[in-house]
Amino acid sequence: MPKTSEKPALELSQPVIVIVGPTASGKTDVAQEIARRANGEVVSADSMQIYEGMDIGTGKLPAAERIVPHWGFDIRKPGEAYSASLFQEYARTCFADIDARGKRCVLAGGTGFYVRAAIDDYDFASGEQVGNSVREKWAAFLAEHGSQALWDALNECDAESAAIIHPNNSKRVVRALEMLELDGVSYASQHEGLATLGQAVPALFFGLSVDPELLKKRINVRVDGMFEAGLVDEVRALCEQGFTEALTAREAIGYKEVVAALEGRCSMEEASEAIKLATRRYAKRQRSWWRHDERVRWVAADDGDVARMADEIQQLF
Repeated sequence: MPKTSEKPALELSQPVIVIVGPTASGKTDVAQEIARRANGEVVSADSMQIYEGMDIGTGKLPAAERIVPHWGFDIRKPGEAYSASLFQEYARTCFADIDARGKRCVLAGGTGFYVRAAIDDYDFASGEQVGNSVREKWAAFLAEHGSQALWDALNECDAESAAIIHPNNSKRVVRALEMLELDGVSYASQHEGLATLGQAVPALFFGLSVDPELLKKRINVRVDGMFEAGLVDEVRALCEQGFTEALTAREAIGYKEVVAALEGRCSMEEASEAIKLATRRYAKRQRSWWRHDERVRWVAADDGDVARMADEIQQLF
Protein backbone atom coordinates (compact mmCIF):
# COMPACT_ATOMS: atom_id res chain seq x y z
CA MET A 1 0.00 0.00 0.00
CA PRO A 2 1.16 3.59 -0.48
CA LYS A 3 2.81 5.26 2.43
CA THR A 4 0.84 8.06 4.04
CA SER A 5 3.06 11.05 4.63
CA GLU A 6 3.52 12.31 8.18
CA LYS A 7 4.48 15.74 6.87
CA PRO A 8 1.92 18.49 7.45
CA ALA A 9 -0.27 19.55 4.57
CA LEU A 10 0.98 22.48 2.52
CA GLU A 11 -0.82 25.57 3.73
CA LEU A 12 -1.96 27.96 1.02
CA SER A 13 -4.11 31.07 1.21
CA GLN A 14 -6.30 29.68 -1.61
CA PRO A 15 -6.79 26.17 -3.00
CA VAL A 16 -4.94 25.18 -6.15
CA ILE A 17 -7.22 25.12 -9.20
CA VAL A 18 -6.60 21.82 -10.97
CA ILE A 19 -7.60 21.43 -14.63
CA VAL A 20 -7.60 17.84 -15.90
CA GLY A 21 -8.87 16.00 -18.96
CA PRO A 22 -7.66 14.09 -22.01
CA THR A 23 -5.21 15.29 -24.62
CA ALA A 24 -6.78 17.80 -27.06
CA SER A 25 -9.58 18.70 -24.62
CA GLY A 26 -8.31 22.27 -24.22
CA LYS A 27 -6.62 22.04 -20.80
CA THR A 28 -3.73 24.31 -21.70
CA ASP A 29 -5.87 27.19 -22.94
CA VAL A 30 -8.46 26.91 -20.19
CA ALA A 31 -5.81 26.74 -17.45
CA GLN A 32 -4.12 29.85 -18.82
CA GLU A 33 -7.41 31.74 -19.08
CA ILE A 34 -8.33 30.81 -15.52
CA ALA A 35 -4.90 31.96 -14.32
CA ARG A 36 -5.25 35.23 -16.22
CA ARG A 37 -8.62 35.97 -14.63
CA ALA A 38 -7.56 34.88 -11.15
CA ASN A 39 -4.21 36.70 -11.13
CA GLY A 40 -2.50 33.34 -11.15
CA GLU A 41 0.31 31.28 -12.61
CA VAL A 42 0.21 27.85 -14.24
CA VAL A 43 2.16 24.77 -13.21
CA SER A 44 2.23 22.09 -15.92
CA ALA A 45 1.87 18.50 -14.70
CA ASP A 46 3.07 16.79 -17.86
CA SER A 47 5.82 14.19 -17.67
CA MET A 48 7.12 15.04 -21.16
CA GLN A 49 6.82 18.84 -21.20
CA ILE A 50 9.51 18.99 -18.53
CA TYR A 51 12.12 18.23 -21.21
CA GLU A 52 14.01 20.87 -23.18
CA GLY A 53 13.65 20.66 -26.93
CA MET A 54 10.56 18.45 -26.77
CA ASP A 55 8.10 21.19 -27.66
CA ILE A 56 5.99 20.43 -30.71
CA GLY A 57 5.45 16.75 -29.99
CA THR A 58 4.38 17.36 -26.39
CA GLY A 59 2.01 20.22 -27.23
CA LYS A 60 4.00 22.60 -25.04
CA LEU A 61 2.54 26.11 -25.09
CA PRO A 62 4.93 28.29 -27.13
CA ALA A 63 6.66 31.04 -25.15
CA ALA A 64 5.10 33.72 -27.36
CA GLU A 65 1.61 32.51 -26.39
CA ARG A 66 2.14 32.47 -22.62
CA ILE A 67 0.22 35.39 -21.18
CA VAL A 68 0.86 34.30 -17.58
CA PRO A 69 3.95 32.68 -16.05
CA HIS A 70 4.21 28.92 -16.59
CA TRP A 71 6.21 26.43 -14.54
CA GLY A 72 7.12 22.81 -15.26
CA PHE A 73 8.53 23.40 -18.74
CA ASP A 74 12.14 22.72 -19.76
CA ILE A 75 13.49 21.64 -16.37
CA ARG A 76 15.43 18.60 -17.64
CA LYS A 77 17.43 17.48 -20.67
CA PRO A 78 15.80 14.66 -22.69
CA GLY A 79 18.42 12.16 -21.57
CA GLU A 80 17.92 12.80 -17.86
CA ALA A 81 15.74 10.65 -15.65
CA TYR A 82 12.84 12.17 -13.77
CA SER A 83 10.07 10.87 -11.52
CA ALA A 84 6.72 11.67 -9.96
CA SER A 85 8.52 11.98 -6.64
CA LEU A 86 10.76 14.75 -7.96
CA PHE A 87 7.77 16.44 -9.56
CA GLN A 88 5.93 16.37 -6.24
CA GLU A 89 8.74 18.35 -4.62
CA TYR A 90 9.00 20.71 -7.58
CA ALA A 91 5.25 21.39 -7.82
CA ARG A 92 4.80 22.03 -4.11
CA THR A 93 7.75 24.41 -4.13
CA CYS A 94 6.07 26.25 -7.01
CA PHE A 95 2.74 26.34 -5.16
CA ALA A 96 4.33 27.81 -2.05
CA ASP A 97 6.23 30.44 -4.03
CA ILE A 98 3.25 31.45 -6.17
CA ASP A 99 0.99 31.69 -3.14
CA ALA A 100 3.56 33.70 -1.16
CA ARG A 101 3.57 36.27 -3.95
CA GLY A 102 -0.20 36.69 -3.69
CA LYS A 103 -0.93 34.77 -6.88
CA ARG A 104 -3.37 31.92 -7.53
CA CYS A 105 -1.97 28.48 -8.32
CA VAL A 106 -3.37 26.67 -11.36
CA LEU A 107 -2.24 23.11 -12.06
CA ALA A 108 -2.75 21.90 -15.65
CA GLY A 109 -2.77 18.12 -15.62
CA GLY A 110 -1.88 15.89 -18.50
CA THR A 111 -0.14 13.14 -16.51
CA GLY A 112 -2.59 11.85 -13.93
CA PHE A 113 0.03 10.44 -11.58
CA TYR A 114 1.92 13.75 -11.56
CA VAL A 115 -1.27 15.57 -10.59
CA ARG A 116 -1.97 13.10 -7.80
CA ALA A 117 1.66 13.30 -6.63
CA ALA A 118 1.49 17.10 -6.45
CA ILE A 119 -1.81 17.28 -4.58
CA ASP A 120 -2.41 14.10 -2.63
CA ASP A 121 -0.88 12.89 0.62
CA TYR A 122 1.57 10.53 -0.94
CA ASP A 123 5.01 9.66 0.42
CA PHE A 124 7.03 7.87 -2.23
CA ALA A 125 8.95 4.69 -1.62
CA SER A 126 12.71 4.97 -1.95
CA GLY A 127 12.70 3.28 -5.36
CA GLU A 128 10.87 6.24 -6.85
CA GLN A 129 13.97 8.39 -6.54
CA VAL A 130 16.29 8.60 -9.52
CA GLY A 131 19.87 7.36 -9.62
CA ASN A 132 19.82 4.08 -7.70
CA SER A 133 21.69 0.84 -8.33
CA VAL A 134 18.55 -1.30 -8.60
CA ARG A 135 17.18 0.86 -11.40
CA GLU A 136 20.51 0.73 -13.18
CA LYS A 137 20.59 -3.06 -12.87
CA TRP A 138 17.17 -3.51 -14.45
CA ALA A 139 17.90 -0.89 -17.10
CA ALA A 140 20.95 -2.91 -18.09
CA PHE A 141 18.82 -6.07 -18.14
CA LEU A 142 16.35 -4.33 -20.43
CA ALA A 143 19.10 -3.20 -22.79
CA GLU A 144 20.50 -6.73 -23.03
CA HIS A 145 17.35 -8.86 -23.06
CA GLY A 146 14.50 -6.62 -24.22
CA SER A 147 11.12 -5.52 -22.86
CA GLN A 148 9.40 -8.92 -22.97
CA ALA A 149 12.12 -10.58 -20.89
CA LEU A 150 11.96 -7.69 -18.43
CA TRP A 151 8.19 -8.12 -18.09
CA ASP A 152 8.65 -11.90 -17.68
CA ALA A 153 11.03 -11.23 -14.79
CA LEU A 154 8.37 -9.12 -13.08
CA ASN A 155 5.69 -11.70 -13.79
CA GLU A 156 7.75 -14.39 -12.07
CA CYS A 157 8.00 -12.48 -8.81
CA ASP A 158 4.87 -10.28 -8.87
CA ALA A 159 2.24 -11.59 -11.27
CA GLU A 160 -0.41 -9.24 -9.89
CA SER A 161 1.61 -6.17 -10.86
CA ALA A 162 2.63 -7.65 -14.21
CA ALA A 163 -1.04 -8.18 -15.02
CA ILE A 164 -1.75 -4.43 -14.95
CA ILE A 165 1.40 -3.24 -16.75
CA HIS A 166 1.81 -3.62 -20.52
CA PRO A 167 5.03 -5.47 -21.46
CA ASN A 168 6.04 -2.53 -23.67
CA ASN A 169 5.84 -0.08 -20.75
CA SER A 170 9.40 -0.82 -19.66
CA LYS A 171 9.69 2.25 -17.47
CA ARG A 172 6.78 1.09 -15.32
CA VAL A 173 7.99 -2.50 -15.28
CA VAL A 174 11.37 -1.31 -13.98
CA ARG A 175 9.56 0.81 -11.41
CA ALA A 176 7.59 -2.21 -10.18
CA LEU A 177 10.76 -4.27 -9.87
CA GLU A 178 12.44 -1.43 -7.96
CA MET A 179 9.59 -1.14 -5.50
CA LEU A 180 9.57 -4.86 -4.84
CA GLU A 181 13.33 -5.13 -4.39
CA LEU A 182 13.98 -1.94 -2.44
CA ASP A 183 10.87 -1.69 -0.28
CA GLY A 184 9.03 -4.98 -0.53
CA VAL A 185 6.07 -3.06 -1.95
CA SER A 186 3.89 -4.38 -4.77
CA TYR A 187 3.13 -1.92 -7.55
CA ALA A 188 -0.38 -3.39 -7.84
CA SER A 189 -1.12 -2.78 -4.15
CA GLN A 190 0.24 0.74 -4.37
CA HIS A 191 -1.83 1.48 -7.46
CA GLU A 192 -4.99 0.23 -5.75
CA GLY A 193 -4.31 2.31 -2.66
CA LEU A 194 -4.02 5.58 -4.57
CA ALA A 195 -7.80 5.99 -4.54
CA THR A 196 -7.91 6.13 -0.74
CA LEU A 197 -5.34 8.88 -0.17
CA GLY A 198 -6.34 12.23 1.25
CA GLN A 199 -5.01 15.58 0.06
CA ALA A 200 -1.81 17.17 1.28
CA VAL A 201 -2.48 20.33 -0.73
CA PRO A 202 -5.83 22.18 -0.80
CA ALA A 203 -7.23 21.95 -4.31
CA LEU A 204 -10.35 22.18 -6.44
CA PHE A 205 -10.57 19.78 -9.38
CA PHE A 206 -12.21 20.56 -12.72
CA GLY A 207 -12.30 18.23 -15.71
CA LEU A 208 -12.89 18.95 -19.39
CA SER A 209 -15.18 16.41 -21.02
CA VAL A 210 -15.21 15.87 -24.80
CA ASP A 211 -17.28 13.41 -26.83
CA PRO A 212 -14.95 10.52 -27.81
CA GLU A 213 -15.66 10.79 -31.54
CA LEU A 214 -15.08 14.53 -31.51
CA LEU A 215 -11.90 14.04 -29.49
CA LYS A 216 -10.66 11.53 -32.06
CA LYS A 217 -11.07 14.14 -34.80
CA ARG A 218 -9.32 16.78 -32.71
CA ILE A 219 -6.40 14.44 -32.08
CA ASN A 220 -6.04 13.71 -35.78
CA VAL A 221 -6.03 17.42 -36.60
CA ARG A 222 -3.58 18.08 -33.79
CA VAL A 223 -1.11 15.47 -35.01
CA ASP A 224 -1.33 16.77 -38.58
CA GLY A 225 -0.63 20.23 -37.19
CA MET A 226 2.45 18.97 -35.35
CA PHE A 227 3.94 17.68 -38.57
CA GLU A 228 3.17 20.97 -40.29
CA ALA A 229 4.79 22.85 -37.42
CA GLY A 230 8.06 20.96 -37.79
CA LEU A 231 7.84 17.82 -35.64
CA VAL A 232 10.19 15.88 -37.91
CA ASP A 233 12.85 18.58 -37.70
CA GLU A 234 12.44 18.71 -33.93
CA VAL A 235 12.97 14.97 -33.59
CA ARG A 236 15.89 15.02 -36.03
CA ALA A 237 17.55 17.76 -33.96
CA LEU A 238 17.15 15.70 -30.78
CA CYS A 239 18.68 12.70 -32.53
CA GLU A 240 21.62 14.81 -33.68
CA GLN A 241 22.15 15.84 -30.05
CA GLY A 242 22.45 12.18 -29.10
CA PHE A 243 19.03 11.64 -27.56
CA THR A 244 17.83 8.87 -29.88
CA GLU A 245 18.36 6.23 -27.21
CA ALA A 246 17.39 8.46 -24.30
CA LEU A 247 14.68 7.16 -22.02
CA THR A 248 12.29 9.91 -23.07
CA ALA A 249 12.87 9.43 -26.79
CA ARG A 250 12.00 5.75 -26.51
CA GLU A 251 8.73 6.28 -24.68
CA ALA A 252 7.32 9.64 -25.75
CA ILE A 253 4.37 9.52 -28.13
CA GLY A 254 5.23 11.43 -31.30
CA TYR A 255 8.97 10.97 -30.90
CA LYS A 256 9.51 7.21 -31.00
CA GLU A 257 7.31 6.94 -34.10
CA VAL A 258 9.20 9.66 -35.98
CA VAL A 259 12.52 8.12 -34.93
CA ALA A 260 11.32 4.84 -36.47
CA ALA A 261 10.55 6.65 -39.73
CA LEU A 262 13.88 8.48 -39.76
CA GLU A 263 15.64 5.13 -39.29
CA GLY A 264 13.71 3.67 -42.24
CA ARG A 265 11.63 1.22 -40.20
CA CYS A 266 8.38 2.74 -41.48
CA SER A 267 7.19 5.58 -43.70
CA MET A 268 6.49 9.03 -42.29
CA GLU A 269 2.83 8.56 -43.18
CA GLU A 270 2.78 5.34 -41.16
CA ALA A 271 4.47 7.19 -38.30
CA SER A 272 1.75 9.84 -38.39
CA GLU A 273 -0.99 7.22 -38.21
CA ALA A 274 0.81 5.44 -35.37
CA ILE A 275 1.01 8.71 -33.42
CA LYS A 276 -2.70 9.32 -33.89
CA LEU A 277 -3.55 5.83 -32.66
CA ALA A 278 -1.21 6.03 -29.67
CA THR A 279 -2.55 9.46 -28.75
CA ARG A 280 -6.15 8.26 -28.89
CA ARG A 281 -5.27 5.37 -26.61
CA TYR A 282 -3.48 7.70 -24.23
CA ALA A 283 -6.51 10.03 -24.15
CA LYS A 284 -8.68 7.05 -23.24
CA ARG A 285 -6.37 6.21 -20.33
CA GLN A 286 -6.47 9.85 -19.21
CA ARG A 287 -10.29 9.78 -19.14
CA SER A 288 -10.27 6.51 -17.22
CA TRP A 289 -7.82 7.91 -14.67
CA TRP A 290 -10.21 10.66 -13.55
CA ARG A 291 -13.56 9.05 -14.30
CA HIS A 292 -14.11 7.73 -10.79
CA ASP A 293 -12.52 10.61 -8.86
CA GLU A 294 -15.47 12.25 -7.13
CA ARG A 295 -13.53 15.46 -6.58
CA VAL A 296 -13.62 16.33 -10.27
CA ARG A 297 -16.40 18.63 -11.43
CA TRP A 298 -16.83 18.15 -15.15
CA VAL A 299 -17.31 20.89 -17.72
CA ALA A 300 -18.45 20.18 -21.29
CA ALA A 301 -15.65 21.02 -23.71
CA ASP A 302 -17.12 19.91 -27.03
CA ASP A 303 -17.45 23.42 -28.42
CA GLY A 304 -13.88 24.41 -27.56
CA ASP A 305 -15.12 27.75 -26.21
CA VAL A 306 -12.38 28.67 -23.74
CA ALA A 307 -14.17 31.75 -22.38
CA ARG A 308 -17.38 29.82 -21.74
CA MET A 309 -15.50 26.98 -19.98
CA ALA A 310 -13.57 29.46 -17.87
CA ASP A 311 -16.86 31.18 -16.94
CA GLU A 312 -18.34 27.89 -15.73
CA ILE A 313 -15.26 26.98 -13.73
CA GLN A 314 -15.01 30.44 -12.18
CA GLN A 315 -18.54 30.13 -10.85
CA LEU A 316 -17.47 27.03 -8.92
CA PHE A 317 -14.53 28.43 -6.98
